[in-house]
Amino acid sequence: MESPLLIFNDKGIYCPPADIYIDAWRPVKKCIISHGHSDHARYGHEYYLTHPRNEPIIKHRLGKINVETVEWGEKFKINGVTFSLHPAGHVIGSSQIRVEYKGEVWVFTGDYKLQNDGVCAPWEPIQCHSLITECTFGLPAFNWRPQHEVMTDINQWWKENQKEGKTSVIFGYTLGKAQRILKHLDPSIGKIHTHGAIENMTTVLRDLCEFPETNLITRETKKEELLGNIVIAPPSAHGSPWIRKMVPYETAAASGWMAFRGARRRRAMDRGFVLSDHCNWHELLTAINEFGAEKIICTHGYTDIFSKYLRSIGLDARTEKTQYEGETLETEKEAV
Repeated sequence: MESPLLIFNDKGIYCPPADIYIDAWRPVKKCIISHGHSDHARYGHEYYLTHPRNEPIIKHRLGKINVETVEWGEKFKINGVTFSLHPAGHVIGSSQIRVEYKGEVWVFTGDYKLQNDGVCAPWEPIQCHSLITECTFGLPAFNWRPQHEVMTDINQWWKENQKEGKTSVIFGYTLGKAQRILKHLDPSIGKIHTHGAIENMTTVLRDLCEFPETNLITRETKKEELLGNIVIAPPSAHGSPWIRKMVPYETAAASGWMAFRGARRRRAMDRGFVLSDHCNWHELLTAINEFGAEKIICTHGYTDIFSKYLRSIGLDARTEKTQYEGETLETEKEAV
């Protein structure tokens, strides 16, 4: 093609022939939204298009918006450009966006992971000519263990704290990580308590996935009710006055960053569990092989290192700057 089907400008990723944006970071007239995290679903667009499972999420976070939905695999045309959404496996309602025009196919992955978490629709590969991919964890050092092993460790940690008469407090992002942890906790151990931000989002998602019973922590909740049980809270709650009610407690972080030695210590956590809603190094390479793209554009994450490696194995890869921040931005936005 004479010009790229998708281009990067100061507002986001733009499709000129369709006059529509994908995950724009500044207000635009029309925008396709890949998923509900705050660095991808911004307030201020005149028109939003997304998957039905993401609709309640962005309405909860953004308020009253003009939104239309399409199912995965359902093709729709805008000015002769054919679009379709496909599961990204990142969080509930997360989609990859396929764009086709005059025989040229592009795919924007958004955030994605290959590991099936049992909560959201699993990722599926899409053949394309050009690929726009995240690489949040695009370093060989990142290599995830199977989810069932990590959740076994989390449940065992809870049991050990229970024997010592402590409350277990585990931190995970309000959308995605919290529900993934909740889904696989063992309710036979004790009660599961939640921070208000976690409870509010989980309530929105209960129609979309079956979760164990939770107990919202309020001002009336007594410390004795929490002892021996587990609390799911957003990262912003760590070190806040809110957590004083949990004493005595042990803290844990569930994040891909826990794969880095020293990450737990820097975040002042007692335990760290390596659990990420993004691809690790090997999964990124597996996905890229299955996409079969001739050209690859790396956006957020270890873009320089990952794209350099792709070029070293003979792929046409480059980087583009965006305002997507992977897991880091969600950490800062949890208090909202």
